[in-house]
Amino acid sequence: MGVTAVLALPLLLLGISGLLFIYQEVSRLWSKSAVQNKVVVITDAISGLGKECARVFHTGGARLVLCGKNWERLEDLYDALISVADPSKTFTPKLVFLDLADISCVQDVAKEVLGCYGCVDILIHNASLKVKGPADKISLELDRRIMDANYFGPITLTKVLLPNMISRRTGQIVLVNNIQGKLGVPFRTAYAASKHAALGFFDCLRAEVEEYDVVVSTVSPTFIRSSNVLPGQGGWQASICKFFSRKLTYGAHPVDVAEEVMRTVRRKKQEVFMANPVPKAAVYLRTFFPEFFFAVVACGVKERLSVPEEG
Repeated sequence: MGVTAVLALPLLLLGISGLLFIYQEVSRLWSKSAVQNKVVVITDAISGLGKECARVFHTGGARLVLCGKNWERLEDLYDALISVADPSKTFTPKLVFLDLADISCVQDVAKEVLGCYGCVDILIHNASLKVKGPADKISLELDRRIMDANYFGPITLTKVLLPNMISRRTGQIVLVNNIQGKLGVPFRTAYAASKHAALGFFDCLRAEVEEYDVVVSTVSPTFIRSSNVLPGQGGWQASICKFFSRKLTYGAHPVDVAEEVMRTVRRKKQEVFMANPVPKAAVYLRTFFPEFFFAVVACGVKERLSVPEEG
């Protein structure tokens, strides 16, 4: 009996592995069929996540419109996609120069985007501008620039493309946000404010366009901190803050986020929160135990940053 059990275990594991492999392959093929021939617009396609989204959707047979504010890097991405693609199964990407922080040009560029194929099936908002520093050290001009890039730019692009989706009664808008759309983190006032604003806008829009069969999705991975501002030796509050700060630095890899965006499009999910248990616990604490959450966050503010950092 013991020998039979020992022999059965490897076979069981092999069977489970085989089923998982089949499931992954079926999911991959299903994802491709979901975007094949679809017009997919990706903003900030030259970023790490933008490149991975371009790769995933290009492989799936989508008709890509890649937007970015650096033409040379857009051309490099174009060459990279074309070099590994099967011309019989993919479409040649179209490139559009777009800086969402330049609001005066967004409407005209949005019309150019719409003119590439005459319609847009999937709009992926990926562009984002970050700033780090104490609120009293960041100028209002920089605050406005952050809001333009992260809020006014995306909603301006959306408002130009949305009527086309409504008239065709089909389409999907995907906002790639992050955890700071759900809770605020010290020294990121402008960035967190822009992410809260964007999330609020698209949450409202979701209900408004549901009757037209237009889907609005948000994908929020955890942020990746550019620096660690941890408290020194202290009491239990400092220890808790240090623990949360370390855990919150674990951000999702661009490849994983791009694959999640693809799954979100395929399954028409409304909201996805990509996070390990600690950030999820932080959001839970912020919602149900705000005073405790504020105390933990405040205890970590031991140093002040003197110079804002853009990225």
